[in-house]
Amino acid sequence: MTPRPEVLAAAPAAAQAGMLQWNRECACLSLDQRQLRHALEVELGEPGLYELVRERNPHLFSALPVFVDAAWLQAMREVVEAVHAASLLPGWRERVLRYAPAAALREPGCAGLFLGVDFHLEAGSLHLIEINSNPGGALLSAALARAQRACCDAMREMVPGADSVAEFERDILRMFLREWRAAGRHGRPRRVVLVDEQPRQQYLYAEFLLYARLFERAGLDARIADPGELHCADGRLWLHDEPVDLVYNRLTDFALDGDALQALRQAWEQDLAVITPHPRAHALLADKRNLALLCDSAALRTLGLDAERAELLQRHVPHTLLVGPDNAGALWEQRREWFFKPWGGYGARAAYRGAKLTRAVWEHIRGGGFVAQRLQPPGLRHVGGEQPPLKFDLRAYAYEGRVQWFSARLYQGQTTNFRTPGGGFAPVLTTPPGSPPDLRLQPRPMP
Repeated sequence: MTPRPEVLAAAPAAAQAGMLQWNRECACLSLDQRQLRHALEVELGEPGLYELVRERNPHLFSALPVFVDAAWLQAMREVVEAVHAASLLPGWRERVLRYAPAAALREPGCAGLFLGVDFHLEAGSLHLIEINSNPGGALLSAALARAQRACCDAMREMVPGADSVAEFERDILRMFLREWRAAGRHGRPRRVVLVDEQPRQQYLYAEFLLYARLFERAGLDARIADPGELHCADGRLWLHDEPVDLVYNRLTDFALDGDALQALRQAWEQDLAVITPHPRAHALLADKRNLALLCDSAALRTLGLDAERAELLQRHVPHTLLVGPDNAGALWEQRREWFFKPWGGYGARAAYRGAKLTRAVWEHIRGGGFVAQRLQPPGLRHVGGEQPPLKFDLRAYAYEGRVQWFSARLYQGQTTNFRTPGGGFAPVLTTPPGSPPDLRLQPRPMP
């Protein structure tokens, strides 16, 4: 199942050096803007989407790929599988549901769609940074993959083919249908509604449109709506005067507690529609307090996880603590070694690198609601010339323990922000196993 630690450390050494050199020296632009326009507007069937992205999201797509050795991608798969195995344990569920919101106590039968499992890979060290239960970017990453060009023969072997991209998109659709059946429904949903607050003002609204087209190509009626447009009546959830069968929940109120979410909360509690991802999925897998358990091999073994998986997780999940009165003093003194995140937060909001903390912010953190995670730096992607390198993180989209796709995000600053020129979603490229890349690169300057 899992490679021995010494094998994982030694096997990728030569190829890893090659991938580092590609990230350091290859400044070729792999994104073809004409192909991206064609992918968004013709292949995926959403006229005008390319211009919408250019106007509203100028830093959504990076023109640079990120190179990662295949051995590290395999390690990411194994970490994802180990997390999934832990989440299925009765002991795990009993433990994490103690601090979960009441909405998470309902068992709907379905897993809750895919996760976004985020990693830092730097200097031969791989670390799971966090887990997201309603990750954005999957269909955008697929569209980006459709628009890649190779600048040399070596890169040509790495660029994903059209068939693999189309299969990923089909896999996303199959995932929704599996959720439908796992929740006890039969046949196919007639109407799918993607729900977020003020969806047309959301940064990733372009992706909402791609999901609507994906559902429509499969013969499903698809709508995009604000939760305030929903209501419950006659034992069903409704969007205005139309019954709703399945809700793709993109809200960041993971417990469905907000006043504007009353209809959705009622539909969840009374099983009036299939709602996914749902509060239980977030509680079991994406609550950041769970990271303090995932990094503790002894605790994981006590809950019933086998020693091999428990040790794998301890190696790859940075040490994480809940901030509280007992450790606040020591954490402040050692703050440069830690990164602080709200356990109920999302999208790096209100997350702080310890070295940047002010006393005022620290007083807020020590008041509760935060975890401290041992600082693990991200990888670096050099862009050529005199420009400073960009940081990158890696995301595995994974459903029920199986990785479906890899993506990367390039940025500057403390966290991913989609405001960095040259940054944004980036494709992850790797050489086929057993075929290290030609390292005789002739880096080209950035245009």
